[in-house]
Formats: sequence, C-alpha cells, structure tokens
Amino acid sequence: MDFISIFDIIKIGVGPSSSHTMGPWKAAQSFLSQLIEYQHFQEVKEIYIHLYGSLAKTGKGHATDVAVQLGLMGFDFETIDTQRINDYLKEISSTQTLHLNQEKKMGFDPKKHIIFHKKEALAFHPNGLCFEAFLNDETKIDATYFSTGGGFIVKEGQEHQTEEELAMPFSIETANDLLKHTQKHRLSITQLVWQNERVLKRDTEIHHQLFRIWQEMQDCIYRGCHSEGELPGGLKVNRRAAKLNQSLIGETTYDSLGDWIKVIQSKNWNFNQTNKWISCFALAVNEENAALGRVVTAPTNGAAGIIPAVLMYYYCFEKVTLGQIEQFIMVAGIIGSLFKKGATISAAAGGCQAEVGVSSAMAAAALTECKGGSVEQALMAAEIAMEHHLGLTCDPVGGLVQIPCIERNTMGAIKAITASNIALESDPSLAKVSLDSVIKTMWQTAQDMNTKYKETSEGGLATQVSVNLPEC
Repeated sequence: MDFISIFDIIKIGVGPSSSHTMGPWKAAQSFLSQLIEYQHFQEVKEIYIHLYGSLAKTGKGHATDVAVQLGLMGFDFETIDTQRINDYLKEISSTQTLHLNQEKKMGFDPKKHIIFHKKEALAFHPNGLCFEAFLNDETKIDATYFSTGGGFIVKEGQEHQTEEELAMPFSIETANDLLKHTQKHRLSITQLVWQNERVLKRDTEIHHQLFRIWQEMQDCIYRGCHSEGELPGGLKVNRRAAKLNQSLIGETTYDSLGDWIKVIQSKNWNFNQTNKWISCFALAVNEENAALGRVVTAPTNGAAGIIPAVLMYYYCFEKVTLGQIEQFIMVAGIIGSLFKKGATISAAAGGCQAEVGVSSAMAAAALTECKGGSVEQALMAAEIAMEHHLGLTCDPVGGLVQIPCIERNTMGAIKAITASNIALESDPSLAKVSLDSVIKTMWQTAQDMNTKYKETSEGGLATQVSVNLPEC
C-alpha cells in the first residue's frame, strides 16, 4: 500500500462520522472538481446523489445527506463555520436551490435529489455513493466513490491504482517492519515517523500541524465540557460532559481554556476523580461530534474521543512538554496506519472494533512511548488494547452516532491507559500475541462478522431499543 501520513490518520474534521460524513463530503468535492476541470460546471442543470449500503441505511443519522450538499456547495469540513451549517441547510430546503461551489444556483430538493438505496450495495465497499450531473443538453456526467473509513475515499475505476511511490526512508507495512527499522537504526517510533513525514513537509510545517491538532483537541474538549442540552437527531440524548465537569470543578471559577486546564492541573485528584475526568474528556468530544461540531478524526469520528481523552489525561495529570504531545500524536498516527493497511478502520467493513478498538490501540502505544516505554512495549500496548476490543460490533441506535458510540469512547480511553500500564510493567519478549497477529485476527473477525453488525442499524442494540425518529 502507498505511504500513509500520520496526518491522513489524524486530521481535523466535522462530525458525526468520518466514513459517512467526511468521506461523502470529500467525494462531493471531488465530483465538483471534476465538473470544473472538464468545463461542465456552467452547463450543470441538475444533480442526483445515490447512496448505497451502509450509507443508505444509516446515512440520515450520520448526516451523509448534509455532507454531500455542503461538499457540492464548495465548503471544506476543516474550515467551515459549523455554527452556520443549519442555516445553509434551511436555505436549501426553503428555496429548493443549491448554490453550487458558491457560484451557480441550481434547483435542488434534498428529498428528490438524494436517493437512499437501502436494499442495494456496491461490490467494492459497503459505503458507496454515486453522483449524476445532467447538463443543459441532457448529457449525463457521473462518478462513483467509496468511503473506506477515516475520511478516506476511492473513486470507482481507481480501486487498484497506486500513486507513484515516494522514496520514504522507512517502508512500513507491518508492526514487524516498524520494529526492525527502529532496532536496526536505533530509533524511537517518533524519530522514525519524523524522518518519513519530512519527505512530505518541512520541519516547521510538521510542528505547526501537530500543534493545530493538539489545539483543536483541547478546544473541542473545552466546548463539550461547557455545552448543555439535548443532542440533535431525535433520540433526545442529553449531554453529560458539562454536568460531570461542573461536579468535579465545583465552585472554582475560570474564564478560558488555559485557566480551566490550570485548575485541573493544580488539584490533587483521587483515583475515582481522575477516572471521571477521563470519561468527561471523552464524553465531551463525542457529544460535540454528535452535534456536527469540529473534532479531530483519530482515526475516525465515531472514535474521536479516545485519543484526545488519553492525551488530555496525560497532559493534565503528569508534567508534559509540547515535544511529548507531538510524540503522542506521531506514535498514535503510525499505529493507526498499520490497521488501515492490514485490516480496516471502517465500521461498515469491520464493526466498531475497527474504530474504537483501533483508536484505543493507537492511544495505548502513544502513551507507552511517551512514558518511557520501549518500542516493543509500545507495540505490546497496542496489541493488548485491540485484543480486548476484538469482535466489537457497530449497532448505532437510530443510525445516530450517539448510543452506544459516545459512552463507548470512555471505555476505549480507559482500556488504552490500562493496556499501557500493563505493557510498561511487562517483558514483551514473553508476549504470546504480536500486534501483527492481532491486526490479522481483527481483519478475519471483520470478514466473519454478520453484515447487520456493521453500521447498518439492523442488529444488536439498534433493534432492541425502541425509537421513533422524525423523518428529516
């Protein structure tokens, strides 16, 4: 597989789903670029979007319909003002027009032009979507895409194409490759990652992007810890992070993110309180994600709370430098790439083990190296974390990334910390299971898993909890 940057695995995006929101959003942007490149843009009269497989079955709850509209309007999920998303949607609905690339108004009725094919699936991947543009002379321009998890997309016809291979200092396809390179060249995981990333970016750019990611994680946690009310979608799920934050902080006052963090760092919290803080951080992120807020995809949106929660725990409860924060993100990123290459990070392809399980493994390895663990111990921590997520299904109630997704991130964060603690006190040479073995097992489990447990809302909790969601 081609080189995967850590910034492809850990990136800034918009909730609620990387595969069902960000992927289709990118696909819409790609189709829009195609229309412009081939000079069809001004001739477009009408566009239809066809959603298949998991995108059709849970697309409403995952805001797939929202994403494709915003993508066609020319907005980018990394920069869009998330507070205005509802305004854009109301304008489309009320005027029955879509402002294509913010340049050309086109008749568009979401109920007519976005079609959910719930009984059909495309062959390459469960998350398939097709765009059809009809020009003034009735010519049809179409393109099919697959959203393969974590915001990655593949265009039909390019499933097996590879880009020109970059000459990277270290080719990493497996955990064993990673281990061999670090041993041979006497490098930490972080040092190896840095050498590869600097082929694509200058050192200053790497530092800048790592800082942006960390800043966005903090901002997201802070917003989530200070936002109350009911999450959108119709399940009537109440936000809990703000209440938990208030119960822990008590009467202490603060006016900013920085002051809030200083308050947390200044107190001596007992074990139970520390545990609650970890849950609070994870809840905050995933509540923001469920509300179409800006989050850091790591490696997906459904699992976006785990890495920020573990990193914020590390930052608040231990003496941590900016260098160690960068180290954490880089180690987490390359571990995520191993799962992307050797298995999947798409719940529609592998269940929630591919999202929460992978994120927990990423966080476990990162925390282990940051706390002085060896490369072997970091890989062992990742293995332990994933081993105890194997078989985890994805069965979102009502097709929304809320139940059990939000709470599940708190569990993934705690498991990551536990896995790291175990690995730091263990001799990896005595381990019976390797990270490569568990990645292979995860992929086999994904292939054996019944389709109804892969982000379809047709099995598990999704069928046991009675909901009556409004059509939207």
